[in-house]
Formats: sequence, C-alpha cells, structure tokens
Amino acid sequence: MNKIKIIGSACIAVALAAVVSACGDGTTRSTGMEFSRNMYDPIGYDADQVNENFANNITAQTPPEGTVPIGFENFGLQYENTPEAYEAAGANFHNPLERTEENLKQGEVLYLRFCQPCHGESGAGDGSIVQLGKFPPPPSYSTGNSSRGGMMKDLSDGKIYHTIYYGLNLMGSHASQISPEDRWKIVMHVHELQNR
Repeated sequence: MNKIKIIGSACIAVALAAVVSACGDGTTRSTGMEFSRNMYDPIGYDADQVNENFANNITAQTPPEGTVPIGFENFGLQYENTPEAYEAAGANFHNPLERTEENLKQGEVLYLRFCQPCHGESGAGDGSIVQLGKFPPPPSYSTGNSSRGGMMKDLSDGKIYHTIYYGLNLMGSHASQISPEDRWKIVMHVHELQNR
C-alpha cells in the first residue's frame, strides 16, 4: 500500500511540474517550443513580398515570352481567330492522338455532351436546341456547306479544332470547357460523322 502511495505521489508531482512549467511567467510572449515549424512559416516566397534574389526585387516574375504554362497549350498563340489563321491551322495542325477504339468512343461521348444539342446526334444539324425553332440549324457534316467556304465533309483536323477553340457564327468558343486532348477526340468523332 505504501508503494502505491509513493508511485501515485510521484505521478502527481510530475504532472504538477509539467503544468507549472508550461505556464508562462506573464512577462514574455513566447509560445514555447513549436512542432513542425515549416507549417507555420512557409518555405516558399510569398509572391507579394520583396525578393532579394532578383534585381527588381519582385517574387512573381513575368514569364519569358512564348512560354506556355503547365497544363495549357499554345494553340491560341500560334493561330489567332482570323480567316488566315483558320486556313493555316487547317493546313498545319494535325491530330496528335492515335486513332483507337477507346479514343473514338470517348470522342463520341464528348460530342454528345458538348456538340449534340446543336449539331445533332448524327451531325445533320438537327440537335435538340435547333428543334425548339429558335435557332437556325448548323450545316450537316456530311452534306452541308461551310460558312467559311467548301464542304463540311472536307474540313481538316486543324479547321475543326480551330472552330472548337474559337467558335464560329452562333457557336461560341469551347476552349474553356473542353481540354485540348478531349477536343482532339471530338475531332476524331466529327470525321466519323463526315463520312456517314
């Protein structure tokens, strides 16, 4: 029984010493020891703060001309929204994706999600929005004439991609809604519709 009292008293003394030593003396603003200091003070520079590593002391430097951010593409830098750039894209810009069943299937799903409401399931220009009677039908991919000249069935990879990126007439730009890879998959599916 004596041993239990001694051990209990020792535990209470240690706990009391820990509590007392954790309390400040009221004269300092110290927070004591901190665990994982880098969680409180980030290692990276704050983009709004002065950075002495650069001559102009700015952390957020302007990127070099012509660079492309990760996850973006330079299509908009190469081909502007002009008739000349449309023709250049048609001649020089080709689908980098391999024509596989998986890409074709994904292209069909994306087409149905983004393009079908206007262009229709088969690309005949009879989509659900057109059937409301408030919008004129877009030209058919297999038999229609392009508003830029030529037949819709003759549109190349680059011309279709350019139109998806910038839009045309009543069709708005889909650059912000559809990723570059998905645009190419839609281009594959449009080629399927051109041949029907």
